[in-house]
Amino acid sequence: MREILVAFGRAIRSLTQRGVLLHLLWPSVVALVLWLVLAFFAWTPVVAAVIGWIEGWSFARDWLMASELGAATTLFVVKLSIVLALLPLIYVTAALLVAVFALPMMLERVATREYGDIERRKGGSNLGSAWNAMVAGILFVIGLLVSLPFWLIPGVGLLASVVLTAWLNQRAFGYDALMLHADREELRQLPHRLRQPMLLLGGGCALLAYIPVVNLVAPAFCGLAFVHFMLESLRRKRALSGVTVLDPLPGSPS
Repeated sequence: MREILVAFGRAIRSLTQRGVLLHLLWPSVVALVLWLVLAFFAWTPVVAAVIGWIEGWSFARDWLMASELGAATTLFVVKLSIVLALLPLIYVTAALLVAVFALPMMLERVATREYGDIERRKGGSNLGSAWNAMVAGILFVIGLLVSLPFWLIPGVGLLASVVLTAWLNQRAFGYDALMLHADREELRQLPHRLRQPMLLLGGGCALLAYIPVVNLVAPAFCGLAFVHFMLESLRRKRALSGVTVLDPLPGSPS
């Protein structure tokens, strides 16, 4: 738990570095505009499709037709569920933009300044990052679709979203944070060994997506926190295994 809090603290400190704030903002802005435009044009048919799907359940159809109150309540719950479902979709779109474009740029700045003592073994690549992000995004959307029936139960949809987003964060950002410094074996072993704390870190970041204003920077900030968490873990692993590290750059933490 301490390592997770340290990663959050270092991520906040990294916001003062030149160019980091820009990459913190633009992925979420692009994702937000994209989904708002899609929602504007698709709102009515999507609501109608969901209502039609619910009416396909015999017990639900009888209840809806029994009273205007039942129909109005169902319509409200459906609209609210669609709005809530937009939040993880916006987040996953922003997270994929961060993983493929923004995080590699932030990684270069942060790693040079704070982790210059760690040898770069380049076990990953930008192509591997893009492939990893694409697979993570597809699996996230599949999980979201499977969980949709539960979104009609108050609170369950939010819980499902947080769990899925936590998984997405650790899957997408764990690779990117290590791709420059870890070798292929470290890139495979370290995320597996740190799966539980990575999920906790990803879950903490997922909750940020539901805080107004903060959610605009949540995906990129999460990527930044993973950079600090994974590189510090790599530094500690190599120190324990007796691997010689480079002399720290001026200003780098010991």
